Amino acid sequence: MSTASHWADFDPGPFLRGLATLRRLTVMYPAGHPVIAQKVAELFQHVEPGLASHGTVNIDIIHDEPHVEGEPCDSDGISSAQAVRELSELGAHSVQLRAGLQPDELRRAAEFLTNVSADGERPIAERLAEHGIEHISFGRIVPLDTRWRTLQWDNTPEQPLDPSYAEALARAEQAFETVASGRSLDGVNIRELVQLLIGEVARSNAALAQILTLKKYENLTYCHSVNVAILSLMLGQQLQLEETTLTVLVEAALLHDIGKTRVPLEIVQKPGALDKAERKLIEAHTTFGAEILVQTTGVHPLAPTVALEHHRGVNGSGYPDLGEGVTPHLMSQIVSVADIYEALTGARSYREPMKPEQACLVLAREAGSKLNTTFVKAFVSAVTFFPVGSVVRTDRDEVGVVVRTNSKDPLHPVISISTDAFDSVLQQIDTSERDADGRYLRQIVQTIGGRPNTPVVSSLLGVRSPAAG
Repeated sequence: MSTASHWADFDPGPFLRGLATLRRLTVMYPAGHPVIAQKVAELFQHVEPGLASHGTVNIDIIHDEPHVEGEPCDSDGISSAQAVRELSELGAHSVQLRAGLQPDELRRAAEFLTNVSADGERPIAERLAEHGIEHISFGRIVPLDTRWRTLQWDNTPEQPLDPSYAEALARAEQAFETVASGRSLDGVNIRELVQLLIGEVARSNAALAQILTLKKYENLTYCHSVNVAILSLMLGQQLQLEETTLTVLVEAALLHDIGKTRVPLEIVQKPGALDKAERKLIEAHTTFGAEILVQTTGVHPLAPTVALEHHRGVNGSGYPDLGEGVTPHLMSQIVSVADIYEALTGARSYREPMKPEQACLVLAREAGSKLNTTFVKAFVSAVTFFPVGSVVRTDRDEVGVVVRTNSKDPLHPVISISTDAFDSVLQQIDTSERDADGRYLRQIVQTIGGRPNTPVVSSLLGVRSPAAG
């Protein structure tokens, strides 16, 4: 049996909360006070049986979650969160307890944490020993630089881009570089780019295909922003927004990440874990963006709002903190859906791109909490992954033709199962059907291509085949 399994029933939450509480009590009361004695007894009682049996216990705080012997624990996270934050801020990400621990060592350890920053140059083991602490150790967890595992993606796609899409990317790159160099954004150029996106890029099937599919190249900020603008436009059209509103939406979506021009590129593209300072800086791109756009002449007033709010959830989660009960503007909520989808389907140095249908399932999981449910449903309907006439393969290795889309469940259309040669129809299947446990009976796992040119399929789709006379 592994060491971790010995501690499967150990909840570190009460210990971490108790240690944080004891630290505060040692400031308020003298060493022999009954309140301190009671808290010390509670802490010792919680860990003593395990130490007597197994010798040591290691509690680590990793990404704000407690782990015991390297394994995550199902602690009462809400009530322990404050203690976890408090200890993490002190640099006590790791606590090791060893057999022989005496109750009063817990009190001395709490006092030590109160003054831990006073003498930060000397080794911590030496400082603990001076306080008579022999069976408790504290440590700081430092994220490893994982760049040696970085996926190497080209910065540009291998296949030629649609001409209008390529022009839009070039203009966006120039605009973002202008801001990055410290110069002001040109509102006239932005309006021209918005009209290019609406008038040409969004009407090009080739461009839309290149935007909607997974992208096996490093999707830099300006490219991501152009894609989010088009995806936001598609969602806005699905929601039947007025033309003037759509124009504002595209502009705001195009500029939603402009604040990243003030964040060092090595942090934006860092493949490894971000430390606290780096995370704070990358999250600041929302406020940076709002500041840039407020000072830009000719930009619509809603653009700064979207830049500020696009990482805010409808449930109040996300960043920046704008106060309790503040709901993002509807335009920000639209851009959030497009932003997440585009980020998932784009390549990153730390992961491969996600398939479009998988990305939509992620959106579905976020619907109702982080994302607006109505907007998620409309987005999945707008992108239409399985249009009528497309040839697909199911997880049962059946080949079929989509004969009817499902507005309530766009990822599960009605298909006609046929032979591989499409010379006969075997049966019609609604892939949205589920079993008694709510699991789908079939999943579409592959799109094979467009509509095959056969009399059978033409008949299925209600189109008169030339061969039929």
